[in-house]
Amino acid sequence: MASRLEINFVRLLSRCESIASDKRSETEWRLEKYVGALEEMLVALRKSVSKPTPEVLTEYTRKVDFLKGLLEAEKLSSPTEKSLANQFLAPGRTPTIANERMPATKTVHMQTKARCTGEMRNELLGSGSASKGKSGMESVSCVLLYQSILQVEMLPSDFISDVFPSCPLVRAQTDLRHRRGLPLDERQSAAELDAILQHQHNLQEKIAEDMLNLARNLKNNTLAAQSIIKQDNQTLSQSMRQADLNFEKLKTESERLEQHAKKSVNWLLWLMLILVSFTFISMILFIRLFPRLR
Repeated sequence: MASRLEINFVRLLSRCESIASDKRSETEWRLEKYVGALEEMLVALRKSVSKPTPEVLTEYTRKVDFLKGLLEAEKLSSPTEKSLANQFLAPGRTPTIANERMPATKTVHMQTKARCTGEMRNELLGSGSASKGKSGMESVSCVLLYQSILQVEMLPSDFISDVFPSCPLVRAQTDLRHRRGLPLDERQSAAELDAILQHQHNLQEKIAEDMLNLARNLKNNTLAAQSIIKQDNQTLSQSMRQADLNFEKLKTESERLEQHAKKSVNWLLWLMLILVSFTFISMILFIRLFPRLR
């Protein structure tokens, strides 16, 4: 059963998700205060005796971090920076309350993406001044060209730098290109680092292969033990059936022996009675035939 602190935390989290899903003005201050209170309640919930399971705590932390990152992204000035910041946000995976079909943080994430896309489109179409439109076109084009720069290595670096001089992604890509012309010592250090990484990769592959062999051997041993146990169970079942049959036979023989013993006792009794009667009659006849001398 959830504690009082967890119930209050879930209610406040649901309220924050509801506020984040609505369109807010720049003077809106409640969400930031609520998120700060959520962080304090989350710390108290972790220290509580009746705290929830680690999986639930991880999900709560994920949602609070999402709301916190959403507020930090909204404070950025450029729509491009907002869009890039929103790309790194991780919404919750489970609904906060029972009547939600989809987690509210995912809905907020999609709404924020759509809003940032709309702002970038308006900036690209030149809704402001000429200089602002030029800057917006350059920043939006920078974001759209991000994956192309990562994939198209054959483009001249001077061409990309001349077209998009202020794009941070282009600057990072240009710095990466310039690092290839490092001095000899730094190239040797990079080669040693690559060798270490390759060695670690080989060790990981060897460990994975050993673990696979161990798992295979464990599976074979388990199957062999299962087969032996199955044979032992069959032998035990046969022994139990044979013991039941022997018990039934012993019971039958005991009954027959008991009946036989009863019959022998009866015949012996009659034999003794006949013997006693015969002796008595013989004595009477003897006395009659041979009287006592006077």
